[in-house]
Amino acid sequence: MNMSIEEKATHILQILDDLFPETPIPLQHDDVYTLLIAVLLSAQCTDERVNKITPFLFAKANNPSDMLKLSVEEIREIIKPCGLSPTKSKAIYSLSKVLVEKYNGKVPNTFEELEALDGVGHKTASVVMSQGFGFPAFPVDTHIHRLARRWGLSNGKSVEQTEKDLKALCPIDQWNKAHLQIIFFGRKYCPARGHQKENCPICSLYGVED
Repeated sequence: MNMSIEEKATHILQILDDLFPETPIPLQHDDVYTLLIAVLLSAQCTDERVNKITPFLFAKANNPSDMLKLSVEEIREIIKPCGLSPTKSKAIYSLSKVLVEKYNGKVPNTFEELEALDGVGHKTASVVMSQGFGFPAFPVDTHIHRLARRWGLSNGKSVEQTEKDLKALCPIDQWNKAHLQIIFFGRKYCPARGHQKENCPICSLYGVED
């Protein structure tokens, strides 16, 4: 029997719910500012590595004012293991300066204001809006983009298109949770390399060729 893409998406969400009923936020943080910095650091870096580095950074500066007491070079030295440290350290210093000067040290809670900050793209803003402020968002990174294509939920032409497709297929009150469920599922069952379709609870039913 042919299943519509909507029916398939509903079943996939049920599988994700069964396997990952709890969705703790993978990046360790204490508030919205430390979440923002952790998400920025996670670009092209694993959450595991970010979580090893942020305690050292946040011990010195866990708010924008204290971050400005460090030099860009000092920030860069601490975050070097996360990769792209010259760019990320400048962005962390720059956005902290804007938060102090324009927002009284607080992280703004709109996509427009977040995406205007140095180093903050749409995906980073989406994570902060969903995980920091509880606002419905569906952050799509390269992993979620890959899985949506693998499962036939999106054509995989662009991250932007995948985000639109997943938002259309998933009820808005499930966006924040589903985003994390897909990440957890991908790590455990559906990796980029060494993936065995027959052993994957979703690809064994719905997987298309990579």
